[in-house]
Amino acid sequence: MELILNTFGTTLTKDNDAFVVVHSDGKQRIPTDGLKSIQIGKGAQISSDAAMLAIEMEIEVFFVDNSGKPIGRIWSSKYGSVSTIRRGQLDFSFSKQAVSWIKEIIMQKIENQQALLLSLILRDQQTEKQVAKAVRRLEDYRSKISLTEGEVVPDIAPTLRGWEGAASRIYFETLNLFLKDDFRFSGRSQHPATDIVNCMLNYAYGILYGKIEGALIKSGIDPYVGIFHRDDYNRPVLVFDVIERYRVWADYVIMSLAIQQVINNDCYSIKEDGSYWLENLGKRIVIQSMNDYLDEIINIRGLDRTRITHIQLFAQDLAQTFKNFK
Repeated sequence: MELILNTFGTTLTKDNDAFVVVHSDGKQRIPTDGLKSIQIGKGAQISSDAAMLAIEMEIEVFFVDNSGKPIGRIWSSKYGSVSTIRRGQLDFSFSKQAVSWIKEIIMQKIENQQALLLSLILRDQQTEKQVAKAVRRLEDYRSKISLTEGEVVPDIAPTLRGWEGAASRIYFETLNLFLKDDFRFSGRSQHPATDIVNCMLNYAYGILYGKIEGALIKSGIDPYVGIFHRDDYNRPVLVFDVIERYRVWADYVIMSLAIQQVINNDCYSIKEDGSYWLENLGKRIVIQSMNDYLDEIINIRGLDRTRITHIQLFAQDLAQTFKNFK
């Protein structure tokens, strides 16, 4: 279970071995059993006693901005990075093995995009032809990436960024074919979003960022040492690398909501500058939809686990790769 505090004036306190949420309508006692994380939005607050209880019970506490992206977190000191993992992580990031690793990540991302396009319900034969063409074009970029060679990641990074960007443009253009006019968008817009679909995507990606960053930290990995993303000062750039493998999960959830037209005018607001922002109702829908999807059990490499557990297992395997790297 995840506790989400995003209503202005809400306070989280402690009562013996449980949390208490204090808001305008009264108080609600929340037991620690089964609680995995606490998300705190702008205008909500947490007491020091509640924060220490969360640390003691190994419950993640993270703070998010209005777009749902984590901007800070509290975690137990036992999650500190093991020195052998950190040394191996640094060595790995400047090795030829890192080239193969990031190529595999991006190729997996494009393969996931192909799979999502093929899984959506087609409207007519014209749409079917357009989707088939897009899938072939995406396969061309996967092939180009697989053939790219370099001794270290910086040697091939500009080429990979160009091909990844071109593939993503094809992918998002094709997704529009499945949406009704009210939900169609001209392309990816991040900060700020210029349409409701990008607004929801940004929020869903923010949720994924938080899950992946937490998994890396718990595995002893330093999320601030990236492999492909390196230039963002004081940001968890390794999260930006790893999320590419799982970004399609957020895409699927948001496309499902958009196709079913679950989101209405009460779920978002449009600011004077034309930017779109989710309101509390919209946030609740996206958060619940994402959490339900991440809690579904799927099979990856012979293991039946929830999607969130697969992320954690990937982080643990990556930590062992870094720790044993020579």
